[in-house]
Amino acid sequence: MRRLSRVADKERGATGVLVAVMMLVLIGAGAMAVDVGQIYAERAQLQNAADAGAMAAAQQCHSTPTECSAKALVWAQDMTGGNSNDGATTVDSVDLSVPNQVTVVTSTLNGTSGAGFLTKMFASALNAPPVTVGARATAVIEPLGGATAFPLAISDCQYDLSGAEDTGDIQLIKYKPGSGTCTSTSGHVIPGGFGWLDHTGGPCLAATDADDTVPTDTGANYPGACDATVTAWKNTIASGGTVEATFPVYDDAGGTGHGGWFHIRGYATFRLIGWAFSGGGSPEVFRATMPWVGVPANACTGSCRGIIGQFVKFESIDSAGGSGGTGSDLGSVDIRLIK
Repeated sequence: MRRLSRVADKERGATGVLVAVMMLVLIGAGAMAVDVGQIYAERAQLQNAADAGAMAAAQQCHSTPTECSAKALVWAQDMTGGNSNDGATTVDSVDLSVPNQVTVVTSTLNGTSGAGFLTKMFASALNAPPVTVGARATAVIEPLGGATAFPLAISDCQYDLSGAEDTGDIQLIKYKPGSGTCTSTSGHVIPGGFGWLDHTGGPCLAATDADDTVPTDTGANYPGACDATVTAWKNTIASGGTVEATFPVYDDAGGTGHGGWFHIRGYATFRLIGWAFSGGGSPEVFRATMPWVGVPANACTGSCRGIIGQFVKFESIDSAGGSGGTGSDLGSVDIRLIK
């Protein structure tokens, strides 16, 4: 009779191997889920920082163009850190090679070492190298192409803001009859001063587009529908605030009576100091005399109808109600992200 022998346990240790393999799988899955999520979250922060840096640098480059090349990087850096949750962002470069565009490239700043990479939480257990995370944003500076605003248009004769200036001289701009004429930048002899526009955009609003003609209002009086707007201007200035209104600028005019029209060259922003309008039974006059107007020549008294102030540069962040790009650059621009 054969003696039975005990079968050797050939599967001893298999459980340990299986557990080890499963641990590797779990670590890999964790690396995929957690680390990829970490990378995407970091990239979102870097994109926010790049967007803010590009917009800030573009605004500053427009307002102070002579300092753009030297300070664009600093302007971008001032905004990037505060627009990421951890404040750890490196501005790798600011590209100004394309006219009227600012491109900002950002990457991760490791808070411990200062290195430009992101150390992964789980994948490092598998000896995976750190990754570089970055983002890019481009802001474009374009002249306003349209606006819906207070129904007043200013003659090209009065525009005095050059590309290197932030503000023009304080001046009196009279209602166009009697304001003389000039040859505009487009070569047309046009009346100076300002004129009223038809309310094509709603009460006290004229909707206009650059390089287009708009109908004019032949009356000398400012419309009663604008009482609330003018009162708000008055209250703001009287309380120490500033009123800056963006007006269309015309470089050609024609027609008579109800057939009158202006050709809109572009848009300029005017910082209002005072005005003398006629409307209703009595004129609407506010700070149109010394000392507010600076010099006696800017005063608007008696039968004078006009606005007193100065042209200023203005950067709109999609707030003027029109797209950018088609008008002449008269200091008022639209700044937006395109990439």
